[in-house]
Amino acid sequence: MAEIFESAGIAVLYGLVGFVVMVAGFVALDLVTPGKLFHVVWADRNRGAAVLLAGQTAAIGLVIEQSIRASESELGLGYGLLSTLLYGLAGVAVMTLISIVVGVLTPGRLGATVLDDDGDRPHPAAWVQAAMYLGTAFMVGAAVS
Repeated sequence: MAEIFESAGIAVLYGLVGFVVMVAGFVALDLVTPGKLFHVVWADRNRGAAVLLAGQTAAIGLVIEQSIRASESELGLGYGLLSTLLYGLAGVAVMTLISIVVGVLTPGRLGATVLDDDGDRPHPAAWVQAAMYLGTAFMVGAAVS
């Protein structure tokens, strides 16, 4: 029974680390998109912003999952938590960098374009950007595993 409680406690700790990385990802995405992301998604109900945020959130989850798998070590729980945090933040940094580079290479301002809903449909660039986050997550996840 003690083993179950220990495993549950470890799961909570890794979950908290994952949450910290997701918050960092939200802040990074907020910095590269126009307006306040929280307001744009929840108050303005912008579908493009929601697609982008959903893609990034799923991508960060993939990076965290691979980071936790890669963190198993004889060096202990502290090492595992720290490596998961650093791998996760590295994933956020790479996703943000790719977003900036793609924004420079595409016509117009990518951040503004992905928020340009057409009635009830998000701009196709929102789907592309969300897929880029997922693709980046697979690359980062493979690198850390």
